[in-house]
Amino acid sequence: MSAVTPGDARDAKAPKEATAATSAPEALAEPVRRVGGGWIALFGAAWLGIWMAQLTPIQLLLPLQVEQHLEAASWTENVVAFGVISAIAGVFALIAFPVTGALSDRTTSRFGRRRPWIAGGALLFAVSLFLLGLQDGLVGVGIWWTLAIVGFCILSAALTATISDQVPVGQRGFVSSWISAPQAIGLILGVLLATTLFTGQFLGYTAVAVLLVVLVVPFCLLMPDARLDRRDRPPLTLKALVEGMWVSPVAHPDFGWTLLSRILVNIGNALGTTLLLYFLMFGLRDPNAEDDLLVLIVVYTIFVVLASIVAGALSDKLARRRMFVLVAAVLQALAALLLAFVPDLTVTMVAAGLLGLGYGCFLSVDQALATQVLPDPASRGKDLGIMNIATAVPQAMAPLLGAAIVSMMGGFPALFLVSAVFGLAGAAAVSRVRSVR
Repeated sequence: MSAVTPGDARDAKAPKEATAATSAPEALAEPVRRVGGGWIALFGAAWLGIWMAQLTPIQLLLPLQVEQHLEAASWTENVVAFGVISAIAGVFALIAFPVTGALSDRTTSRFGRRRPWIAGGALLFAVSLFLLGLQDGLVGVGIWWTLAIVGFCILSAALTATISDQVPVGQRGFVSSWISAPQAIGLILGVLLATTLFTGQFLGYTAVAVLLVVLVVPFCLLMPDARLDRRDRPPLTLKALVEGMWVSPVAHPDFGWTLLSRILVNIGNALGTTLLLYFLMFGLRDPNAEDDLLVLIVVYTIFVVLASIVAGALSDKLARRRMFVLVAAVLQALAALLLAFVPDLTVTMVAAGLLGLGYGCFLSVDQALATQVLPDPASRGKDLGIMNIATAVPQAMAPLLGAAIVSMMGGFPALFLVSAVFGLAGAAAVSRVRSVR
């Protein structure tokens, strides 16, 4: 099997890391060789497929499917039903991310540690989406969406771990930007495909499922993936797996602060974006709400892509992560405050740009920061799986939580104020990280 070979250029910290690498098994050694353009291109393409398959249902297909079969009297009932389905899936994601990450850490397959889980997760994700498109009842929708999210968790946990496995520290900001930039692009492409070329419930789900497989398979087949020797495998027992799920914030404070920051910022971002369509329709009374939502998504996407790539590369060059993450969290909070206090369509467009700047910067640099505070090379997959919980679960819980805030705390201004509070709290948390500049 051929492989995309990392480039020969060395990271600035290579001498120090090379010493560690010589004393560790290949699968557990700290990477010192920079990955090449081919590796990054395939990595970014895989994430494009993943985000299309996950975000298109969340933003378009799933809400329409729930609305069609629920036939509720008000938009809040639809949002609550959608939120309950998302929350159930979120509970399973809470388990799937760290458990499958821990199992990939212990995989001794001749195909490598991560590749079997990338392939298996992509297959489960795609098949579940295809069957989701055939459902005409809310129970079936809930079951197959939950299985789709489990597939997403397996796939993304293993794929994220390849950064720690194969990318040197001095390149991780730029490489991590190729997780975040495709997220914004994937959302627009997925929505456009589902509303223009592949219209209808079944065709929409089928299209994103097929594209998921097509875009993930090349990276899965061609990436290098060192095999773990059985002698170097961490204990594979239920007790070891359960005990490994706890990472002490006292023993590893920077891991704890990074995780807390990620949870807070992602909750803030999810609250600020999940109900934007309803904000346009019922908060601003916008007669062109659906068209203006697409404009907002485009503005948001442009700034996410620019911020993620530029900030990721700049953080590598300056060897600084914490400052970028802190600024990103503050920018998101500022966008939420604008939405709360100046409910105007033009201001909403400005806020979308600020939100894109902040979240794009946060996604790329925070991912690089997370890889630098992991407690143990032998548990990279599990620890990054725990980190990934802080990204996926807030998205799953936001519709239900957001609808509750709007209904019980005075409307959309309260929602955006809560979003801002979470963003500022995330900035405060990341400022406590000490081992990474």
